[in-house]
Amino acid sequence: MELRQLRYFVAVMQTGSMGRAARSLGVVTSALSQQIQRLESELSTVLLTRSTRGVKPTEAGLAFGRQAQLVLRHAQEAVRAAQQARLSGQVSVGLTSTTASVLAVPLLRAVREQYPDVHLQVVESLSGDLVNQLNARQLDLAIVFQTGDRGRWDSTPLLKERLFLMGSDALIGELGQSRLTLKSLGDLPLVLPASRHGLRAVLNAAFERAGVRPNIIAEVDGLAVLMDMTRAGLAATIQPGSALARVGDATIQALPFAQRELVRPSFMASLPEDELSPAALATKRVIEEAAMRVVQEGQWPGAH
Repeated sequence: MELRQLRYFVAVMQTGSMGRAARSLGVVTSALSQQIQRLESELSTVLLTRSTRGVKPTEAGLAFGRQAQLVLRHAQEAVRAAQQARLSGQVSVGLTSTTASVLAVPLLRAVREQYPDVHLQVVESLSGDLVNQLNARQLDLAIVFQTGDRGRWDSTPLLKERLFLMGSDALIGELGQSRLTLKSLGDLPLVLPASRHGLRAVLNAAFERAGVRPNIIAEVDGLAVLMDMTRAGLAATIQPGSALARVGDATIQALPFAQRELVRPSFMASLPEDELSPAALATKRVIEEAAMRVVQEGQWPGAH
């Protein structure tokens, strides 16, 4: 039995609805329902009665729910006790350039406020390089864009970023006057990340699905140089909204694509939790909270 299952059950009992509970917890309804079913199977008893009007706890469910709430309160007290013990140590966190541009400062601020004795080491690199460093045990935590062919590390979905066509007004201005798709790019010159980037893998798959051969005139590893070329009007690019966080240049337009599937997923990756120090476990939670706060405050363009 996991604390997560207790939280899920209490949320369902309090809201009277699987859907409302799932939204409040930030999970999909099917995953929530599956955990409740596992809980009932483990206890060998029915905790909820389900109907078209929602769910209600059985007598066993009410009794279990009262004790579950007590356990969760005790767990919160344990967390506070751990925080008051002033966690310390060094935690290494890997971020890509676009992610760092919107998350690095809020993350450092949150860690300093909550755990002033934790020394944060931030490594900015490509997503694939961060994956390699995780596999080599050179990083504790990282936000990456792909999880295939991984070693022994854990990952959970963190957020998705909508992709935009970015360029000077002279180059892409007319494209913003109609429904923008990959096919409408035509022979528009593009500068994109090199093939080893996680974003490039997303774009290659999208171009292939659309049956489009893009006019890529240059490939650039570094975000700063790529955006310099875009600003100079040499080419347009396709990037998440976070790419504009640092440059903040009004000369670059960002046009959303009509294809809603044009998104880049981000994953919270880490060494297995049994290998993480208490400071790293705490920092992992702070990263998730900081990312959610930045998105909710509208400081991460196109992210959800």
